Amino acid sequence: MNIQNAQKAVDEWIKNHGVRYFNELTNMAQLTEEVGEVARIISRRYGEQSEKESDKNKDLGEELADVVFVILCLANQTGINLQEAFNKKLDLKTKRDHNRHHNNQKLK
Repeated sequence: MNIQNAQKAVDEWIKNHGVRYFNELTNMAQLTEEVGEVARIISRRYGEQSEKESDKNKDLGEELADVVFVILCLANQTGINLQEAFNKKLDLKTKRDHNRHHNNQKLK
């Protein structure tokens, strides 16, 4: 599924199951919460903090999907074509950063 289709799928889900979108500020708070859950898993599973027994069964993929879902909601409700924005950003990064990363001594 491309990003544009994902935006449509989220919009249909909201219409059929969610009643309406939360307002933008609420969705921003939701996004912050979901990113925090991703950070918690990564810091404990891949970082130096010990992982609590209750966190060991948490699914990082599911938490990342929660982040994507809220981002798609925000894009929909603010009228952003995220596929177009992503393609533009990837093109910009490709042109701007290609030599930068190849020439970065820290990455060798």
